[in-house]
Amino acid sequence: MSEVKLTAATRSEFGKGAARRIRRENKVPGVLYGHGSDPLHLTLPGHELLLALRTPNVLISLDIDGKTNELAIPKSVQRDPIKGFLEHVDLLLVKRGEKVTVEIPVQTEGELAPGGNLLEHVLNALPVEAEATHIPEAVTVSVEGLEAGASIHAKDITLPSGVTLAVEEDAVVLQVLAAQAEEAVEGEETEGAEEVAEV
Repeated sequence: MSEVKLTAATRSEFGKGAARRIRRENKVPGVLYGHGSDPLHLTLPGHELLLALRTPNVLISLDIDGKTNELAIPKSVQRDPIKGFLEHVDLLLVKRGEKVTVEIPVQTEGELAPGGNLLEHVLNALPVEAEATHIPEAVTVSVEGLEAGASIHAKDITLPSGVTLAVEEDAVVLQVLAAQAEEAVEGEETEGAEEVAEV
């Protein structure tokens, strides 16, 4: 679990105009909330935040106005749909030792059984409960030799120590689908080709 240090400043200006001004300075408006405290409106460094968010569920150590240090995890990130830059981020305040519920990416390794079968990710991310400072970046599942019709449930996935499922044990995470058989009859295909040639 990586921890990234960012310097943040509290902000008192709100609304679209203020947000645009902040983004022009290569910064990102954000809100820090949690533990029953009032939401804290922040300005965060754009480039550093963008790099930090490449890690799912990254733990962010915030130096706020040079006065307080807080730990937070990203809860909601808004990006420009066309250009992809960060528009706003919601951060959840966490404490060391506290359990939080997050979704971690599911990665696969190995090859399916021969036959052109398809692997379907029913859940792209697995909901788990973990200590805020020990959130795994991902879980890796072996699909080596799985046949069509096989499925992997949440309870089949080995989780790191201290991490528990936050979803039904029987929830299907991955399943193997049979390759779709070609339905077209060869004779019909030839006939269509001849018609095209005549035109």
